[in-house]
Amino acid sequence: MSRRHGPPARVAKTAGAAAITAAAAAVLARAGYATLRRRPPGGAAVWARTNHRGEAVTLLEGPAAALGAALASALAPGLAPRGRAALVAAGAGAAAFGGYDDLAGSGDRRGFRGHLGALAGGEVTTGAVKFGGIGATGVVASALIGGRPADVIINSGLTAGGANLLNLFDLRPGRALKVALAGGALIAGTGGAGAARAVAGPAGAALALLPEDLGERAMLGDAGANALGAMLGAAAAASLPRPARVALLAGIIGLTAASEVISFTAVIERTPALRRLDMLGRRPAAGPGRADTGGTGDAGGVAAAVHAPAANGGRRTPEARGVPGAGPASSATSP
Repeated sequence: MSRRHGPPARVAKTAGAAAITAAAAAVLARAGYATLRRRPPGGAAVWARTNHRGEAVTLLEGPAAALGAALASALAPGLAPRGRAALVAAGAGAAAFGGYDDLAGSGDRRGFRGHLGALAGGEVTTGAVKFGGIGATGVVASALIGGRPADVIINSGLTAGGANLLNLFDLRPGRALKVALAGGALIAGTGGAGAARAVAGPAGAALALLPEDLGERAMLGDAGANALGAMLGAAAAASLPRPARVALLAGIIGLTAASEVISFTAVIERTPALRRLDMLGRRPAAGPGRADTGGTGDAGGVAAAVHAPAANGGRRTPEARGVPGAGPASSATSP
């Protein structure tokens, strides 16, 4: 075998394909964000939220991230057609149901227990609709990937579980995007060439919009966090061997269950290394003597809820970021 076709050449080809996809996702995400800011569907007020500083932020980052990641993945060089279709289905479905919860949800019910408890009482919340919709999205993406029945079940869980888990981290500026980038790197490092190409779309979109998130000018919301998480889950489903997928799914289930009873934010605050990473690139915490800590259970948001009136009929929606004495982002209202 010549050196031209040997492992170094394959590695370079894979890296090049992944870089092209990531760059395309970044350009598309930034272009989508700029376009949406100029012509926001329904008007800017529909997408506006007020954060803990009393500053306006927009939810338009989420649709832009989903659009950039999905379009780049659809055109990604080196990806199998089924893998491309699964990534697009995961991103589009999760963004649609997440966006519905962003715009129509009240934020009164949070976490699996909140939404399922309401459902048991006969109340169908927007979070419950999103929960069912993203579950169906996971099944569709998994069916597109194919495999044995056991693989379809595992892969459905990875896609739907990834969507929900990343959303649980969207409680501080930049946190969910940092987790998405770290998760993408982990999947790429574990799964090799195919995994690197698969995660490039969501990773490129996340990196491109990170400055807007860190600067507290915009937020992912459910649409963006659910979409990027679902696409990373689908990327893992399409590229990792079964033992790695089972281990990853177990981790997702464990963290999701833990989020019902403990606060990820509190854990991060108590761990110096994690706190430094969490604060990297962020503005200082608001107000003197106010530590940036969360409440009990990130799935249910932080302890005390503060709502900002929205323009859509006066409905009160969660504020953009959870902080001490303030409520969670609308993205924290995940099922």
